[in-house]
Amino acid sequence: MPTMEEAQALLEKYNKETFHLRHAAIVSGVMGYFAKEYDPDRVEYWKVVGLLHDLDFEAYPEQHCVKSQELMREEGLDEGIIRSTASHGYGLCCDIKPEHVMEKILFATDELTGLIGAAAIMRPSKSVVDLETKSVKKKFKDKKFAAGCSREVISQGAEMLGWELDELIERTILAMRGLMDTMDI
Repeated sequence: MPTMEEAQALLEKYNKETFHLRHAAIVSGVMGYFAKEYDPDRVEYWKVVGLLHDLDFEAYPEQHCVKSQELMREEGLDEGIIRSTASHGYGLCCDIKPEHVMEKILFATDELTGLIGAAAIMRPSKSVVDLETKSVKKKFKDKKFAAGCSREVISQGAEMLGWELDELIERTILAMRGLMDTMDI
């Protein structure tokens, strides 16, 4: 398994845009937050999966989740990481169904972090520090707001986890708040 530093270097090999690097860091942090509860012995593993989940998106958007498998194999990455990162594209760009709780959380929170981030910057604080579930839920219902964030995927993810949508939103907000010391969110 690559260290976080090695995973970051790999991410930067294929991604240059600040948006993609920031998104990867946020998803990695969210995955680390949930790993502490569900798989405390493998927190770094979950974080690496979060960091590398969109490895191919900037350079190969039309081959998302397919090209990343190829790139990761070329880099000698573990098949578990390859499978887990690709599973977040289930039903959209690949047929690898999320099975492990880690994969389900990645599937559910990838799009949701974008929606929460967009909702946060609309607040006077421009932060998740005072963002509430009901505010995100209101934005969730507005299909024009952050239209690129798939509500269907977020809902499917909550269902996969057996969580209510409100629980998924609330827990993801808390995970993102935990990143405030290391990131501007």
